[in-house]
Amino acid sequence: MGGANLKDLLLSRQLDFQQVSSLLSPYGFREVKKADTNLQLIADEPRVKQLLAEILDEFLDCLFHSPDPDQALNYLERFTRAAYSKTQLLTYLRDSPYTLAMLTKLFGSSPFLSEILIRNPTYLYWIADPQVLEREKSKSSLNREVSTTIRNLKNQERKLEALCLLKRRELLRIGVRDLLKKSSVEETTMALSVLAEILIQNVLEICNAFMQRRYGAPLRSNTTGKRKQADFTVLGMGKLGGGELNFSSDVDLLYLYDSGSGKTSGLRGKAITNQISNAEYFRRLSQEITSALSGITNEGSLYRVDLRLRPEGKSGQITSPLKGYQQYYESRGETWERLALVKAWPVAGSSSLGKQFIKRISSFIYHPPFSLKNLQEVRHIKERIDRKMLARSQDKLNVKLGTGGIREIEFIVQSLQIIFGGKTSQIRERNTLKALEKLSKQRLLSREAYSNLREAYIFLRNVEHSLQMVHEFQTHLLPDNPQEMKLCALRLGYRDKDTISAMNHFLTDYQLHTRRVNYLFRELFDTPQNSSLLKTAFKRSPQIFSNLLVKK
Repeated sequence: MGGANLKDLLLSRQLDFQQVSSLLSPYGFREVKKADTNLQLIADEPRVKQLLAEILDEFLDCLFHSPDPDQALNYLERFTRAAYSKTQLLTYLRDSPYTLAMLTKLFGSSPFLSEILIRNPTYLYWIADPQVLEREKSKSSLNREVSTTIRNLKNQERKLEALCLLKRRELLRIGVRDLLKKSSVEETTMALSVLAEILIQNVLEICNAFMQRRYGAPLRSNTTGKRKQADFTVLGMGKLGGGELNFSSDVDLLYLYDSGSGKTSGLRGKAITNQISNAEYFRRLSQEITSALSGITNEGSLYRVDLRLRPEGKSGQITSPLKGYQQYYESRGETWERLALVKAWPVAGSSSLGKQFIKRISSFIYHPPFSLKNLQEVRHIKERIDRKMLARSQDKLNVKLGTGGIREIEFIVQSLQIIFGGKTSQIRERNTLKALEKLSKQRLLSREAYSNLREAYIFLRNVEHSLQMVHEFQTHLLPDNPQEMKLCALRLGYRDKDTISAMNHFLTDYQLHTRRVNYLFRELFDTPQNSSLLKTAFKRSPQIFSNLLVKK
């Protein structure tokens, strides 16, 4: 795309604005003057100017193929200033065209990830390593990295800062892999979830060590009368429990301990002091964990914590014993809680206690199966969401909560699981995509419905990632500004063609997927008697189907 005099942008002082414009405009810059200024700022030394001139054609071509050339060049200029040596950096980019292409795509796609790299310029050489970029990282490997990072840090605040730094670096790795399509939606969401699990586990250990230094260990008597340390677990709910986190997700948590009986060992001196009940210990521990995860350190914070899925929501106790949870769900549990608990999974602390909790509440989730009344309750929940979206003019633009959005897919999947999961335990699955596959394999979902819901879910989660990777905001809202909508389409890989623009092509696909989802949603929750979803399931479980339609 470059002309014969392209290097004159850097090497000649005689070019007027019209000449500069004719050379730069073909590369997609909206603000040619600013783009030229950025180039001159990068090439502020003779050796740097010569190096940039050598690769200028490829440099500008990479910018052209990034979603936003203006943004990409602006971040590149900032990055060269942050780098230890511009000469070293440009020599590296000259010798590694792949890294240049990766860098311009990153800078043209995500201000959030760009800021991480500008703040830590040496991460470029790490992220460009094929061992890092091309391979998924195992949970055990990441766990070892975290342990090594904080092992020798004595101060709790320093440990939390180190965890924030590590999280930021891992988000860069996961984000770049996602941008370059080195990982699928399933792999990206699982990687984000694994990262969260490891960080929450380490925060629990940090906070528990602090609590034990103050109160001693929480002890209770076992069946033989011997005292043992009481168990505590953190359950992931929502997308965390399902292994489906976003780049800017809250973490929905539920805190649980095994028994309220017993007390801490206290501090030993001439007399035992600072003993408190186990119930009080775990209440304070839960508060410490919540504060540590959501609190602001010098390196930012780890996660926003949402505890509203616990019994009684905001007004409920922050943690309860296993028996307390079981009694609550058996006596007062509601339909929305059955849906929510489908995704519950222990993410930190005692795994055995967490799995015991899941086993005990399974009867609440799956027995009795959802009735017509339960389906109507789910529909009413969505109607309340719809009214809020309509009042905000977000009903067509909210990828998560809007018409045909992610929440409708989740309601369909979880409702089918609760209808049939009592007798068909194979479909009890936390992850939405895996649950869809299992429903299809058990012939409880037609191949067409499975295909439509799966494709829509992957498409919408990709859109969600694209929106949240811009600034790491917890947003699910498509822009209503045409230029921003076009940039969103470009970040997702759409390109302008003679027959259709990138924006219109994206919107056509968006409308197709959401229309299909909403059609299936309305079938199931408005007219279950005529639902094609349930007619398919009828052949597999006719008795459950009959009970569903007559049960009040």
